[in-house]
Amino acid sequence: MKIAVALKSEIVRLARKEVRNETQALKKAAVRHRSEVAALKRRVQELETQLRRAARATRVSSKETDEAIVRKIRFSAKGLAAQRKRLGLSASDIGVLIGASGQSIYNWESGQNRPRDSQLPAISALRKLSKKGVTARLESLREAR
Repeated sequence: MKIAVALKSEIVRLARKEVRNETQALKKAAVRHRSEVAALKRRVQELETQLRRAARATRVSSKETDEAIVRKIRFSAKGLAAQRKRLGLSASDIGVLIGASGQSIYNWESGQNRPRDSQLPAISALRKLSKKGVTARLESLREAR
């Protein structure tokens, strides 16, 4: 009986020793993996911060670029009236092309008002169009309605 108890206790002791050796290696690997994951999380956070900064800088520079383009576009009331006469269009037709009302076009031509900065590129694009191009574009815009 004592041999059986001694044998059983020795087997339990050896089993615990083997389990401890096996689990110790696993614990070390788990600790190493946790530290690697933490380092990767920090790196991802740094990269996301850099990305946000870059996006913010790009947004600011694109706004500045758009504003610079709009500042370069000159508007002249006489020039718009001459352009409209050259193309043989009514104020309402020019308004359809630009995205404004006919009354707004008359007010711009008379010098009472000035177009918004968002409308200046469309006005500038009119200068590059021919009569045929304007007619085709007007027809396509009217069909789209």
